[in-house]
Amino acid sequence: MSQKSTTTKIKEDFRHNWQLYLIVSPVIIFFLIFSYAPMAGIVMAFQNYSIAGGIFGSEWVGLQHFRDFFGSMQFPRLMRNTFLLSFYDLLLNFPAAIIFALLMNELRNLKFKRVIQTISYMPFFISMVVVAGIIMNFFSSTGAMTMLISSLGGPSGNLMGQAGMFRSIFVGTNLWQNIGFNSIIYMAALAGIDQEQYEAATIDGANRLKQTLYVTLPGLAPTITIMFILRVGNLLTVNFEKVLLLYSPATFETADVISTFVFRRGLLQLDYGFSTAVGLFNSVIALVLILAANFVARKTSETSLF
Repeated sequence: MSQKSTTTKIKEDFRHNWQLYLIVSPVIIFFLIFSYAPMAGIVMAFQNYSIAGGIFGSEWVGLQHFRDFFGSMQFPRLMRNTFLLSFYDLLLNFPAAIIFALLMNELRNLKFKRVIQTISYMPFFISMVVVAGIIMNFFSSTGAMTMLISSLGGPSGNLMGQAGMFRSIFVGTNLWQNIGFNSIIYMAALAGIDQEQYEAATIDGANRLKQTLYVTLPGLAPTITIMFILRVGNLLTVNFEKVLLLYSPATFETADVISTFVFRRGLLQLDYGFSTAVGLFNSVIALVLILAANFVARKTSETSLF
């Protein structure tokens, strides 16, 4: 009876709000086609997939691809590089966006503030191919950044060809490229903080630092928590396009990550089954990480994704 009642309510809601359902239908169709339908290809991870045989005619190998990946020489290097690149990026760029938003919030000259915001946003909207070209030029043997680093006592030569420099260049340029765009959501959250709290803090004798510590940061805490959970979920999802455009065989030791390995194995070597297995492993680990981060956030604060 309750199921029939629920169906009746859904039909009634659709009849009264069909315009809203029509508006949202392109989004639903998009995700059904490009996110849910391709999940049928997961079965390739358990097959010795061939184009001729297809999903229904390829040889079933079970967990063999996973065992081969875990036992391969590349596995420790791929896990180390993927984790370290993401961890260093999280360690530097996540708090940097928050600090930048706090600094922007303190600016009182609106014209100067808009100029700084525009300059900080611009790198994010530049094509990744163009960004990679700029980075390679700046860190080439005669590049401006290479000469600056060399003059300060650092290494010289083509820094992009030195494995020991790849992580620093990758994470540092991520800061330049993303700090402005990543700070937008924090600045929006700052705009939503009740101004009466600042007025009350001022009356109580709190200076700007204490207002930031006791009013601004608590107001930002829910947003910071949600963004941190999402960032932890992407810990093994490194910026694939950027790594692919910047790395070379000379830097594989520190630059090769799971996504670039999947690209080479799947599209260049046409080993679809093995590459699907590696990609599925990466997705499962990402799911575990986001569930763990959400669990910790729910236990330690009042904010969580679900």
